[in-house]
Amino acid sequence: MLVMFKRNKSITVQTCTGKEMEEDRMGMSVTGDVAEITKDEKGLIGISIGGGAPLCPCLYVVQVFDNSPAAKDGRIKAGDEIFSVNGIPVKGERKLAVAAMIQKAESIVRIGFNVLHADPQQGHTLDIALKKVKHRVVESMNSDTADALGLSRAILCNDLLLKKLNRLENSGNLYKKLIRHLTALLNSYYRVARSQKEFGDLFCEVAARESSSAANKAFLTFGEAHRTIDKQMLKLVRNLHPIIRDLNTFVEKAIPDTKLTLKKYLDVKFEYLSFCLKLKEMDDEEMQSASMDEPLYRLETGNYEYRLMLRCRHESRERFVRLRNDVMVKLELLDQKHVQDIAMQLSNFVKAMMDSHIACKEILETTNGLFPVEVDLAQIAHKYNTSGRLSEDEDIGEIIDEARNDNSNGNIQNEEKEE
Repeated sequence: MLVMFKRNKSITVQTCTGKEMEEDRMGMSVTGDVAEITKDEKGLIGISIGGGAPLCPCLYVVQVFDNSPAAKDGRIKAGDEIFSVNGIPVKGERKLAVAAMIQKAESIVRIGFNVLHADPQQGHTLDIALKKVKHRVVESMNSDTADALGLSRAILCNDLLLKKLNRLENSGNLYKKLIRHLTALLNSYYRVARSQKEFGDLFCEVAARESSSAANKAFLTFGEAHRTIDKQMLKLVRNLHPIIRDLNTFVEKAIPDTKLTLKKYLDVKFEYLSFCLKLKEMDDEEMQSASMDEPLYRLETGNYEYRLMLRCRHESRERFVRLRNDVMVKLELLDQKHVQDIAMQLSNFVKAMMDSHIACKEILETTNGLFPVEVDLAQIAHKYNTSGRLSEDEDIGEIIDEARNDNSNGNIQNEEKEE
């Protein structure tokens, strides 16, 4: 059976002090409804109740627990007012008494409740915005620093996502260092390849100038071997470059995309924590007023402001859990890609280097036995005078050089005297 009615006007309630006051709904409306909920094996329906006598005339739902019968039913939400249990009115009762009524009921419990129609934007006050900013600032602080500054905040206990984020950050730093190292290694290989080509060109040039056929063949073979090593090392550089490009794609595309999703998640997370902190402050305010035996206006008029914050926290938590699951899935995929790809890429890198070194070794083995070779130095070497005596041409040349030196020295001395 489903009974629905809508009430827009405020009603009169009796406070704990005995005086009558109108409910201050803050522009919100309520709609009556009845839900039949089957209890679980523990005899619970999965809701926590707040309000009630002697401080508040209304009993309302504080929280609907995940995977509970009430959560699976989906009609009762945080902030809704409970006015009957199995047809028995409970308005003005204590919350412990209502909880006992639900526990004593049979397997099916009929809950009569007023659905709170609240605008979520009404709960996003300046106080919530400032709390979001504070949580964002405290997030980058050490806990001891925040405590020393007296910054109150809400935190998530045993946050596995935080550990995964730290692991992602460490993986990103590892990839960046690995990319820098491999890039420097490829540059070194490229420079070695160019050096091998220059060696090969020089040996081939020597071979072209050599008159002896045996020496010509030896230098030519040795030069061509160095040129082949150059080609082999350039091939290695071309084969290894895609590996670095794939690693760079992981750093520049995959991780930033996850961080963009993480940015949206953090915004919703700080919003959810802000509502939690706001409700904690309101709870402290209620406890303080109760200890001082002073009436609190929002409690005596239905506590609609508190119920609005409960509804906002409930909706914010739903968005938070949804985005959190998305981030967890992306982080899990990235983690798997990191574990699989890093092993495969490094294995391919090492295998390519080993194959290249083996090929270079085989190339150099073809030059075994080429040296030593006999080279005719008479055509290319300078002829030295080993007798120690100068020839006539050399004597005349030396005399001319000495005369030139004397003339130049005399000119310099004359110029100094004129000065």
